[in-house]
Amino acid sequence: MNTVRSLMLGAALMGGLFSTSAHAWWNGDWKARAKITLNTTAQGVETKEALSGVVVPVRLHSGNFDFLSAKPDGSDLRVVAADDKTPLRYWVERFDGANELAVVWVQLPSVAPGTDKNVVYVYAGNDKAAAESVSTAVYDGSMSAAFSFAGKDGAAAQDAVSQLATSAPVPRETNGLIGPAAKLDGQQPLVIPASDKLKASASGPYTVSLWIKPGALTGIIFKQAPLTIALNAGKLQADLGKVQAIGGELPASAWAHVAVVVGNNKLTLFLNGEQAAQADLAASTTPIEGEISLGQGLAAQIDELEIASTVRSADWLKFAHAAQSADAKLVAGVSQTPDTAKEGGSEPGYFGILVGNLTVDAWVVIGILGVMFAVAAWVMYAKAVFVGRADKANRAFLQRFRDARDVMQIEAKALKHSSLQRLYEAGLRELNKRDVGKADAKALSGASIDAVKAAIDADLVRESHELNSKMVLLTIAISGGPFLGLLGTVVGVMITFAAIAAAGDVNVNAIAPGIAAALLATVAGLGVAIPALFGYNYLASRIKNISSDMQIFVDEFVTRVAETYGAR
Repeated sequence: MNTVRSLMLGAALMGGLFSTSAHAWWNGDWKARAKITLNTTAQGVETKEALSGVVVPVRLHSGNFDFLSAKPDGSDLRVVAADDKTPLRYWVERFDGANELAVVWVQLPSVAPGTDKNVVYVYAGNDKAAAESVSTAVYDGSMSAAFSFAGKDGAAAQDAVSQLATSAPVPRETNGLIGPAAKLDGQQPLVIPASDKLKASASGPYTVSLWIKPGALTGIIFKQAPLTIALNAGKLQADLGKVQAIGGELPASAWAHVAVVVGNNKLTLFLNGEQAAQADLAASTTPIEGEISLGQGLAAQIDELEIASTVRSADWLKFAHAAQSADAKLVAGVSQTPDTAKEGGSEPGYFGILVGNLTVDAWVVIGILGVMFAVAAWVMYAKAVFVGRADKANRAFLQRFRDARDVMQIEAKALKHSSLQRLYEAGLRELNKRDVGKADAKALSGASIDAVKAAIDADLVRESHELNSKMVLLTIAISGGPFLGLLGTVVGVMITFAAIAAAGDVNVNAIAPGIAAALLATVAGLGVAIPALFGYNYLASRIKNISSDMQIFVDEFVTRVAETYGAR
């Protein structure tokens, strides 16, 4: 009864490791999905108000997404809400299947404050899916322009909302904060022509936000008369006519999120999601309008410029910084789910997540280790059977040998697995050559006895070789398995870090799945080495005992021959 209970408990534990409860599946034509969880609690990025229409860039790389299941151009990607039923608006800024990197902008209909249950799913794995057209509706209705600077180096930058474009080609840095970033040299500013869609009254409402990586600590970041955002010896400064808001330090060569909000009779300056300065607005009739100039006298990289015709709240800007930053804690987890979790099936547990994150090099190493394990298991089985049969047959022959009064008259019943019988037959052949046991045979001289012993010793060496054959395969598995596994882990970790660096996503939730999966290679190496080590030690002990029995037998046989047939 206790045994049955133990088996049931073990089955339950294994079920918990490999699977969890079933979840719905949006569409059976898609074979894989990734689950993205956003944490708005104090452990993530705490927000106090419910947000709607926010857009989040989801960074995908080999550590959190199975690019092999998706089409090479990513045209089969689909994004679904937490109910796993409602398709969400999204825009693919970048999809590089060869290097396993992607950035997908997703509009979240609502984000609840103080919870880690904000979930969206990214589906892939449908070869028949057609590419969806890029929709400007991915941003909310208050967004006037959004420049991500995606595109080829030297081409004009175009915004994703109003289809505005820069007046000149834009030099780009391929690996910016999120995707490509505008690269400004401080000599020629980047100009966005004037548009009715980019204007507001002197008192707003108006919100400008962007990411900047300054190469110098003085210069103009953004200018649209009469609004200016500038750096003055590293200090952030916003001017609206004669009103100034100064606060916050920007270090050189580091990405920072800068936002200015005009509205509610205030000029408010935000740095990295936190309010840095605020000033009261004086009565003014000068509207915010005209062309926009970026990077006047300032060498810098600029990414994700957003202009909105509304007053963005402090929580909105905090969330935007957290969503777009490479090291924020907003993304609580990104996990892959293969098609085994479709409705009626079950989602994989931790082990399934690790397997889903394995890179190609890790699969190669694990495949080699699998072959090594199969070979080692075959050797252990074959040698265990061989040694067991030899030991049993040797005991039977030794009993006959010791019961016989004449070494030349051992019972002739064959024991084909007995190494002692084969040694005995080798000695018997040598004695028969010298007519030992015949009526007219001469007594054996000392030299003849030595010759007989030498012949038996030669067969003893051959028997030892046979006993130890293939044992070297176990030593290779013992010593080589862990090193192969470690190689797979190191390469997997290198690839994960390289992908994360290229994607600009360095939070622990992006790193953990890839590194944990890479460690599976080391586990596989140890899984080969440990059983091989136990098997080798067991077999080596049995072989040593049989070898000792053969040496003792040779001495005993030669001694009895000398005693019975030797010269006196």
